Amino acid sequence: MRAVVTRVKNARVEIDGKVNGAIEKGFLVLLGVGAGDTEAQAVKLADKICGLRVFEDENEKMNLNLEAVGGSLLIISQFTLYADVKSRRPGFTRAARPEAAIPLYEKVMDECRAKGFAVEHGEFGADMQVFSQNDGPVTILFDTDTM
Repeated sequence: MRAVVTRVKNARVEIDGKVNGAIEKGFLVLLGVGAGDTEAQAVKLADKICGLRVFEDENEKMNLNLEAVGGSLLIISQFTLYADVKSRRPGFTRAARPEAAIPLYEKVMDECRAKGFAVEHGEFGADMQVFSQNDGPVTILFDTDTM
C-alpha cells in the first residue's frame, strides 16, 4: 500500500458539486492499494499514519501526533499512486482491482476509527474534486513494501 499524507489546516472532497467529506486540522491521506497487498499491511499503515508526529509542539518542533492536536483524517482512494511511468502514458496494472482494493481501503479507515479518530472519505472510483489548505507544507510518503 502507498499513502501520501499531507498535514492540513482543512480539507474537503466534493463529488458532483456536493461535499462528501471535510475536516479541519489533520491529515489528507491519498491511499493507493497495490496488487497483492494484505490486511496486515492495512493495519500497519493505519498505525503508522495515526502515530505520525509532524505537528508542532510548544517549541515549534514536529513532535506531536494526530491525537495530541485533536486532528481528523480525510482518506481518498488513489489508484494512480501505482502508476507505471516508463512511458508518457501511465499504466496502472500494479494497482489492485476494486474487488481487492475496496476492502483494504475500508480496513485502513476502520483501523483509524478504532483508534478514536474521526475519518471522512471520498467514494472509491468516483470523480472527486479534492481541496486542501496544506500546513507547512508537510507531506510524507508511506510505502508498506519499505516500512
